[in-house]
This record gives sequence, structure tokens and C-alpha cells, in this order.
Amino acid sequence: MGYLLLAGAIAAEVGATTAMKYTEGFSRLGPSLLTVLGYVLSFALLAQTLKSVSVGTAYAIWAGVGTAAIVTIGTVFLGEALTPARAAGIALIIVGVVVLNLGGAH
Repeated sequence: MGYLLLAGAIAAEVGATTAMKYTEGFSRLGPSLLTVLGYVLSFALLAQTLKSVSVGTAYAIWAGVGTAAIVTIGTVFLGEALTPARAAGIALIIVGVVVLNLGGAH
């Protein structure tokens, strides 16, 4: 159940970060509300996750998968360049999360 809650926390964080792109410095109400609500939901789900998943593992997965997802959204939908350095960064994040999980961090 913990990892399902973590997936929800990641989805909410990614949605909130994507919405933030459209807030125009928090001057647009709709995207601004989505951003705030998404982060509140994300942190609430992350807090529930920590009841059954270690904080180090949960945060590494939350931050890593969220970062990789935002880079992917930026590249696919927002016209941001996927440079070799960015691709390597995503690969390192994925490797790091796998190593944490295989290393018994949870």
C-alpha cells in the first residue's frame, strides 16, 4: 500500500509542477490553485507513505521519479531539449533509485 500512496504522491507533485509552468508567476488563478492543491496532496500522500516505507527510500523515489517525469514532460510536451547531459542525469537518477531499493534501504 505504501508504494501505491507514493505513486499518488509522485503523480500529484508532477501535476503541480507542470501546472506551475502555466501560473505566470502565480498571476493566473486556475493554474495557481492546481499547483497549490497538487503540492498539498503530494505531501499528504508522502506523509502517509512514510508509515510503511523508510524516509530515505520514499524521498529518493519521490524526488527521483518526479524529476525524471518533469524532464520527460518538458522534452515531449514543452519543447525543451533533451541534451546528452540531461539524458545521463535521468539515467543516473533511475540507477540511484534501483540501487537504493536493491541495497535494502527499505
